[in-house]
Amino acid sequence: MSNEDKKIKIAVNGGIEFGAKLNSKQLLTITKYMEDDAQLELTTFQQLYLEIPENKKEEIIEEFNRVNLSCYPVGNFVKSLRTCNFCKGEEEEGMPVAKEINNRIAGKAVPFTLKVAYTGCPVGCGEPMLSDIGIMKIKDHYNLYVGGKAKGKDAEVGSLLQENLTPDELYDKIEKIINVYSQNGKKRETFFKFLKRIGKEELIN
Repeated sequence: MSNEDKKIKIAVNGGIEFGAKLNSKQLLTITKYMEDDAQLELTTFQQLYLEIPENKKEEIIEEFNRVNLSCYPVGNFVKSLRTCNFCKGEEEEGMPVAKEINNRIAGKAVPFTLKVAYTGCPVGCGEPMLSDIGIMKIKDHYNLYVGGKAKGKDAEVGSLLQENLTPDELYDKIEKIINVYSQNGKKRETFFKFLKRIGKEELIN
């Protein structure tokens, strides 16, 4: 296969918003780079996977960005933040905080794909309790959970790591957790297994 024919897979979404919405302009832009028999893969983390020509990667991502599509690498990276499907309002649900978290962590290299989820209230529509790292907004503060696992016979609800965090404390803690995992996780070791191996106490310090 020549370099001109080589394809790579990227993850795309409409940015960090409630409802994981796409508008018509975004959809039309995506379809420009799809062949007639091509398929879009919808993930459980509010992303679309599609294959694009590797030699046109930069120009395609630039065009996607112009219509407010966000693009991320596929593989052993921190996935873009999953958020709620419903809300009472951007400020009340803390979406500026969610966007800042995503800007800081999405696309970072890790031993195995890492899922981080955010919800703006205790209803938990963003499913933070079933993700590797989960954030739940409670009034004006944030609770941080780790170790959730949604699949398999050993599926498990995440446990509370710290509560009543300010936004700055939350950003700092999440980044430290990811750094600990990046530096100490074994190759292709899931965060769930990593946490079982080292204990969550190692993440509190």
